[in-house]
Amino acid sequence: MSLFVSYLLLGLSLAAPIGPINAAQMDRGIRGGFWNSWVLGLGSLCADFIFIGLVYFGTVHFLQVPFVKTFLWLFGSFVLLYSGWEGLRGAREIAEYRNARQESLYKSFGAGFFLSISNPLSIMFWLGIYGSILAKAAQTYGTKELVLYTSAVVMGLVIWDLTMAAMSSGFRRLLTPRLLTGISVLSGLSLIAFGFYFGWQACLELFG
Repeated sequence: MSLFVSYLLLGLSLAAPIGPINAAQMDRGIRGGFWNSWVLGLGSLCADFIFIGLVYFGTVHFLQVPFVKTFLWLFGSFVLLYSGWEGLRGAREIAEYRNARQESLYKSFGAGFFLSISNPLSIMFWLGIYGSILAKAAQTYGTKELVLYTSAVVMGLVIWDLTMAAMSSGFRRLLTPRLLTGISVLSGLSLIAFGFYFGWQACLELFG
């Protein structure tokens, strides 16, 4: 249960930093309401599923190779530390929004999908971080646990998408720079903590 919760928190940490997807969700929520914001998040999540599938079917047969496991832990550690540091540095950079016409739900979904599928950070996240998780789970647990922990990460992403849609559409008064800065700082620190953990796992693979 503790591992499930940790992977759930990892999913939340991956989704929480202020970036193109979150900025687009807030924009759609402020201009178009809950459904536009939530559907954009679903489009982004569909792109994440594609990354998950590519990582799983492309690497699962090589995950028992010590060099591959060490590389994935190191790469995941680098991505998390870098992303966490960038999140802390950009915590005060809050996007400004302008009034515009509400777009269709179809366009919102497409915008979220293409924002995520073309984002280099999304590719790095899933190749490094999910690859590291897959390596650890494949080494220690069976297929059921692998699916369970992957579901926990996805659940974290879904919870954050719903939170962003609700905040941007129903609680606009709460969208203050101080609140968004606090969210960015907390998520950045969480990513850095996970990055140190992944780095420690890489050291264990090398020297353990």
